[in-house]
Amino acid sequence: MTGWQTLLYKEILRFWKVAFQTIAGPVLTAMLYLLIFGHALEDHVKVYDQVSYTAFLVPGLAMMSLLQNAFANSSSSLIMSKVMGNLVFLLLTPLSYWHWFVAYVGAAVVRGLVVGAGVFVISALFASISFEQPFFILAFAVMGAALMGTLGLIAGLWAEKFDQLAAFQNFVVMPMTFLSGVFYSIHSLPAFWQTVSHFNPFFYMIDGFRFGFFGVSDVSPWLSMSVVGASLLAVSVLALSLLRSGYKLRS
Repeated sequence: MTGWQTLLYKEILRFWKVAFQTIAGPVLTAMLYLLIFGHALEDHVKVYDQVSYTAFLVPGLAMMSLLQNAFANSSSSLIMSKVMGNLVFLLLTPLSYWHWFVAYVGAAVVRGLVVGAGVFVISALFASISFEQPFFILAFAVMGAALMGTLGLIAGLWAEKFDQLAAFQNFVVMPMTFLSGVFYSIHSLPAFWQTVSHFNPFFYMIDGFRFGFFGVSDVSPWLSMSVVGASLLAVSVLALSLLRSGYKLRS
């Protein structure tokens, strides 16, 4: 294997060796959300015609788990390498900043897709799910995982200790994820919060992904794809710039 392929393989093995924690754990958490919210609100909430509330939840929970785990993979890998002091061994290699980017983000995409698929497969036992637009399902899954993997890379570069990374995840990633329409349609919100939701890129990832299953969404799937694509491009440019400059890597 070439250098970037070896690094990608190492990053995939890093989470695969502890799959009970990195894959089974998030799947179980999503199942608890599904059982609790689905059981409590199934007869009280109706979002789309001909779609039960439990079925409505499944794509949102799968995408939420995918996004959170893609972020966690790249960010935790970098911060652990910094704290443990083994990052220097990567710096001694002739790997370019492009190789770092592809390997870290690539592994984050793999973990995100595996967790998302696991959540969906188990969730499908509790609800009837259709596949109206498979292209949008795959496109938003890959783009969302890449975006969050890249954001995790940026957070890992910025953070110097675990509590800084935890603050980034707790005060940025988690609120934006839970306020993205995972458990509700934004049309059920007051006008002000509907407007606020349209400034949340996580909303477009969830809504576009859900469109692939049901063929209905709160906004145009092409608008969602444009927003997600632009966001991915922006964070990728920032991440590559930080890697190229060696931001907090060589100090």
